[in-house]
Formats: sequence, C-alpha cells, structure tokens
Amino acid sequence: MSGVLTQAKKQALDRFLASVERRAYVMAKMAINSHDEALDIVQDAMTKLVSKYHDKPESEWKPLFYKILQSRIRDWYRREKVKRGFFGWLGSGRAEDEYYGDPLEQYPGHDASDPSMAVDLKRASVKIVEALQTLSVRQQQVFMLRIWEGLDVKQTAYAMGCSEGSVKTHLSRALNALKEKLHDWGDDDE
Repeated sequence: MSGVLTQAKKQALDRFLASVERRAYVMAKMAINSHDEALDIVQDAMTKLVSKYHDKPESEWKPLFYKILQSRIRDWYRREKVKRGFFGWLGSGRAEDEYYGDPLEQYPGHDASDPSMAVDLKRASVKIVEALQTLSVRQQQVFMLRIWEGLDVKQTAYAMGCSEGSVKTHLSRALNALKEKLHDWGDDDE
C-alpha cells in the first residue's frame, strides 16, 4: 500500500500543508524578498512533499517539508548568483518588488478586539520583522525553524542541511542580535 494516497492520508496532508503554508511563505519572503518567487518556492516545496514523501509517517512531514523549503531557497540563491554573473551588466530589467505589507499579518492569532492592543501588536510585529531582516539569511531561517516552527536542534539541522552545532551557533547569534535590536524598542515609541 506504500505509494498509494488514501483519502485519509490526503486529508492529513491537506491539514498539514494548511498549517505551515503562511509561516513557510513568510520564511521564504524574508529570505529572498520577492512575493511571487516566495509563493513559487512554497508551492514547489509543498508539491515535492506530496509527490515524493506522502508515504512517510506524518511525524516526519514537518522536518522534511522545511528541508525541502530550505533547499528551494538555496537553489533560488544559486540561480540569482548565476543570473547576476551573466546578466548583471545589463541591469535587472525588473521594477522594484512591490511591498505587500506586513508578512506577519497572516500569522495565526494576529487579531485583537481591543484597538490599542491591535496597534501594539502591529508595532511589535513591524519591529520584529525589521529586526529579523537585519539578520543573515541562515540566522533568520534557524530562528524561524527553531523558535517559530518549534523544530528541535536535530530537525533544524536536518532541514537546513548543516550540523547541530551550526544550528546552535546561528541561533545564539540570532538571539543576541535580536535582543540588541529589540532591547529598547518600547522606549522608542514614547
């Protein structure tokens, strides 16, 4: 029965993909800073998970999905490097990427019935996104996989294709940089 996508497995995959799609998009968008290409990368990662790994146990989907997503992000960087190398002297020929608003607006639980709380949440999410964007891509991705997605060190190392020590180092550096960036953000508003 391996390789057969049953109705129950299809429903479980649909639920899983729905649970990760927004956060995966934010990860890809932060890494490459392109709305359309981030959507393509997430869709490609989802398609590969379903087509190649649907027969894996459900407990393995999350680390596998993020490994595929990280691989797609790295592939994008490689392609961009080649494009810049060959076509850089011509200019990009593209309009600047549009700003699509705060990517964390789509984060589950990002609503508040109290207007002042909603404003505070909006400010906080903008500050967090700004601070995350100052990190290196590897630090962003480790932070998001470990803190946001809740993967453990081993799963994160697997997803990113690096050692567990590298995950710990990148996370430590990311947390220190974020702590420094966000230390006084509440005082800036007054």
